[in-house]
Amino acid sequence: MPRLQPVYLLAMPNALLLDIAAPAEALRIANHQQDEIRFALHYVGTQPSVATSIGLCVSPLDVLPDSVPDDAWVVVTGTVEKALPVQTFRDGMPPDIAPAPLPDAEAQAIAWLRRIVRPTHQLICICTGALLAARAGLLDALACTTHHGSCDALRTLAPGARVADNRLYVRDGNVWTSAGVTTGLDLMLTLIADATSPVCAAAVARQMVVYARRAGADPQLSPWLEGRNHLHPALHRVQDAIAAEPAHDWTLAAMADIACTSERHVTRLFREHAGVAPVDYLHRLRIALAREMLGNSQLDLEHIAQRAGFGSSRHLRRVWHKFDTLPPSRARGSAG
Repeated sequence: MPRLQPVYLLAMPNALLLDIAAPAEALRIANHQQDEIRFALHYVGTQPSVATSIGLCVSPLDVLPDSVPDDAWVVVTGTVEKALPVQTFRDGMPPDIAPAPLPDAEAQAIAWLRRIVRPTHQLICICTGALLAARAGLLDALACTTHHGSCDALRTLAPGARVADNRLYVRDGNVWTSAGVTTGLDLMLTLIADATSPVCAAAVARQMVVYARRAGADPQLSPWLEGRNHLHPALHRVQDAIAAEPAHDWTLAAMADIACTSERHVTRLFREHAGVAPVDYLHRLRIALAREMLGNSQLDLEHIAQRAGFGSSRHLRRVWHKFDTLPPSRARGSAG
């Protein structure tokens, strides 16, 4: 049976709809890409229905539950000051009226976050959702970010926080914050990769036709996601196959067979769309696999080399130094 991962998504009045829909859609797709974890979404709010940034209403919402499971993800989405005015008429009736936000909705949400969020939870703030978390005192002394237009406001609300500009997202312990709008999807892809596997996250990204990006100070992308920011289906087939079995005895001919093309052309596809030669792409994933085993197992380097697809520890070391100036021994116990 798959393990359930509860996700509580807080939707406030004037919620930015993309902050809700994009991460939720990524989780939906992730549920269909693997069988180990099922993301169970719970939509919560200060009232049963709220109007979003573009006038559409989100309902039904569970009104601020008294408790959430210890392992839950709590997602706080952003809002806009001025929502798109929308009026609809049906059968000559007066226009629909969006549910009016409660006057103390923000205060209720702040009190709820302050009461609910624990170190066992993952607190995920998308866009200006970080401002609500700051008002709840949940970002004190933490590194964080938000929409570039709200960084100064975040500094005012959380003077003890280390607010980073020009970041797609920031993690500090169990607290994640992201910049504006679409970066919530970048953040969710990272969370999906951590919870399931980088291969699953890459499949979700491909399904949504979006790939993880980096801002100047962001950590390096996972090797499993690098080189996937393209739309060439044949190359994606090859990359999927390599990612599924990086230790397989991959030859250029085998890659060409999967791509249904020639060896020369598959080399051209890798260079043009992934920016690397086929062997370098393969080595990158094998080194990533070796790094994970170094961090999460007690296997000696010789066994790790064999399981990662290298002929020997000597071969592993030689390839390793193309990607890292530090020796493999420094990666022991440091995965994640």
